[in-house]
Amino acid sequence: MARSSSLSEAEAGISCFASSLPGFRGVLKHRYSDFIVHEVARDGTLVQLTSFDLPTECVDVKEEEKAAPSADADHSQALESFRALCGDADCEALRGLLERAAAGGDSDVSPVILSPDADKAHRSEVHNFFKKNLKFLVTDTVEHSDGVQRCIRVRLGSGAGGGRGGGGSGRGRKRKNMGASDWRDDRPFDSRGSSNWSDHVGKFLRFHLYKENKDTQEALGVIGKMLGLQPRSFGFAGTKDKRAVTSQQVTVFKVQANRLAALNNRLFGIKVGNFCYVKEGLVLGQLMGNRFTITLRGVIAESEDVIKAAADGLGKNGFINYYGLQRFGSGSVPTHLVGAALLRGEWKAAVNLILDPREGERDDINELRKHYKEHGDIDKALRNFPRHLVAERAILQCLKKCPGNYLQALKGIPRTLRMMYVHSYQSYLWNHAASMRVEKYGISQVVEGDLVYNKESPPEESTSVDIAETDDGHTNSSEIDLCSEAQPEETIQSVKIVDSGDLLKGMYTFDDVVLPLPGSQAIFPGNAVAEIYHEMAKKDGISLTENARGVKEFSITSMKGGYRRLFQRPIDFQWELMTYTDESSSLAETDLDVLSRTKPKEANELVTSDQAQDKLEETSDTSMPTNGSGSLENKPTGSSDTAPTKLAIKLAFTLPASCYATMAIRELLKTSTSVAYQKTLSC
Repeated sequence: MARSSSLSEAEAGISCFASSLPGFRGVLKHRYSDFIVHEVARDGTLVQLTSFDLPTECVDVKEEEKAAPSADADHSQALESFRALCGDADCEALRGLLERAAAGGDSDVSPVILSPDADKAHRSEVHNFFKKNLKFLVTDTVEHSDGVQRCIRVRLGSGAGGGRGGGGSGRGRKRKNMGASDWRDDRPFDSRGSSNWSDHVGKFLRFHLYKENKDTQEALGVIGKMLGLQPRSFGFAGTKDKRAVTSQQVTVFKVQANRLAALNNRLFGIKVGNFCYVKEGLVLGQLMGNRFTITLRGVIAESEDVIKAAADGLGKNGFINYYGLQRFGSGSVPTHLVGAALLRGEWKAAVNLILDPREGERDDINELRKHYKEHGDIDKALRNFPRHLVAERAILQCLKKCPGNYLQALKGIPRTLRMMYVHSYQSYLWNHAASMRVEKYGISQVVEGDLVYNKESPPEESTSVDIAETDDGHTNSSEIDLCSEAQPEETIQSVKIVDSGDLLKGMYTFDDVVLPLPGSQAIFPGNAVAEIYHEMAKKDGISLTENARGVKEFSITSMKGGYRRLFQRPIDFQWELMTYTDESSSLAETDLDVLSRTKPKEANELVTSDQAQDKLEETSDTSMPTNGSGSLENKPTGSSDTAPTKLAIKLAFTLPASCYATMAIRELLKTSTSVAYQKTLSC
């Protein structure tokens, strides 16, 4: 059933606060630079963009690559053979590619898409032609822009100066799990690395990605297109907020640092630096947490004492560690509803929830959804659905091949994305359980039956239980905000149910209390809190112990489960009140600001290249006010000709992976973080 609005906090189970202190009004993310995020690596270091210097290690080209034929050799005979194989038009396109490469275009040389070719045997013959005659070129098969036909794409390999992240000779790696949803013409090339790489240098290039007002997938998509790499070629520990300025670590297989560094002058709102070669790539969850610097503008409160008490209270009392609304998507179809349909085994209903029209989406996309719902025209939908609708396009591709097979269509969605629907339902149950625990027992102490990490368990008896098993297919969807805080749960110690003996010993406090995310290896509390899991699941027609229709993947029992702390205090918490008069002024320094101040020669050209884009983006910023108690407006100062002085509060704190900064801000302001509520305040 279609909803008319996005999910409210109450519907998501977010209803309690850690303290009864009053809040105040503040505007969150008035500018995207008011929300700064720095990743905290697993070794505890803060990830910052501090240098554009290249690493001291040198990646030598091996002798076989040096001896490979180059783009500026005479290929007239090969071209004539290719003409006989593929025709005049494709031959002239290939000739143009070779001429551009010979002119020294390097990585700026665009690939060539050959004419559509439905004959798989002929496509194989074309691939083999390039392997035999033009070894410095790389070919792959991609979808035509109509979403139906197949084409061969040709690009430069590393031996000709272009190349995917590591070269043109690394053929032969199987394209594992590459269905139609994964292999498209907006993902230029595969991530197979070159064998021509020095043994003494780590095979992964690690760099710091700095981005402004872009999500991680978008930024890496831009970089990938410039390098000739698929987004899946990049490894990262967690995706970061879009409407923010963020810095994080990224790895890529066998790409030379100078190729990546050369992109900085062509990138808008994106910069890369702090390069080094390492032995292993990053995967999701490999981070300690995130450091946030958040500025709330237009602060209004009954008095400064209210603000000070609320800020000190957040640092001292912490907040309920809810999953934020980002976990459940930003549209009118919350992702946990899709997850619930999957867990019930209602495959067609799940497909409809993903494909059907929805409130709050762009009009053109909604019209496409309506047309498909009324006419079932898959080809038109595939031609016109934007590429970021990953789940929708994957489903349609499968339904085109296997009409009516809704289960198979759902399995066509990349695994990381389709499992996020189920994880969203787990998070939904967890939030409601957290609210019940706080409402029933308070937050002053641990009670009998609570779950806690076991302090008495020897290390060798500890178990690791995680909530998400990820693969290397990092994807994005309009449905899910894979934000910086929404990461797979950390591996954890064993847990125990608190008994009367533990209470007498006084070993545990409320800070130690955890709640389970249901799964085959997770246990429930030994008190009334356990009931809400089963009651809500039963109400939704879901079993926490059995597979839906015998399909193991879409069941709670297929996941190990996990645990999440009920309560979280911000780490290294700092805050300060500030005044300002210019709404467009920056109130916190970004990494690029610091570089401009400390290394102006290095950063000046890069900053200048972003100024026009920055101005354009900032003028389109929209305020997202949040409101608490308070009645006194900031009074204008000075004469009527001067701008009024306004109050802001700047917060800096660190949170572990999977914790939501928005929930900390909610505790501070004592207000809802839902989009619907914020819209009422901005009217």
